[in-house]
Amino acid sequence: MHGTENPSAWLQRWAHLIAPGSRVLDVACGAGRHMRWLAAQGHQVQGVDRNPDALALAQAFGPVTCADIENGPWPFAGQTFGCVVVTNYLWRPLLPVIVRSVSPGGVLIYETFATGNESVGKPSRPDFLLQAGELLQASDGLHTVAYEDGFESSPDRFVQRIAAVRPVTSGTVQRWPLRAP
Repeated sequence: MHGTENPSAWLQRWAHLIAPGSRVLDVACGAGRHMRWLAAQGHQVQGVDRNPDALALAQAFGPVTCADIENGPWPFAGQTFGCVVVTNYLWRPLLPVIVRSVSPGGVLIYETFATGNESVGKPSRPDFLLQAGELLQASDGLHTVAYEDGFESSPDRFVQRIAAVRPVTSGTVQRWPLRAP
């Protein structure tokens, strides 16, 4: 079942940007692989998915919401999170909502399939593949700390991913370390 494998290496690499004890939202969380890992790091995790069977597993790690976020209302309207995590999921109409859900000082960690993936497997429909630079455009207003758009092997896939922080307007220079301390 989706969500029972190891957490994303991209998430693990950039999780040091998340403030300790942050409230974290895992979008399309599946069975909660990222919820499990982030809860173990001390964060307050919450997940949303439309699959009740997957959520039955994910709820062991934190509160879950069963919702069809593609056809229904965003269940977190007006709420912001210290981190929003999205992996292997794309529904373009939600991109602005997801970005707005990142609180000041919070982090967006997003990773999904990109154009080119149709040449190596699924997903292959353009609706589910990011175009070149699309995550950079979607995260306008956030400070990009890291961005990749390319090919990975084992398994073969084309991916696009970003780690971006919503700046705090404090007038001080902010530092976002490229490596965990």
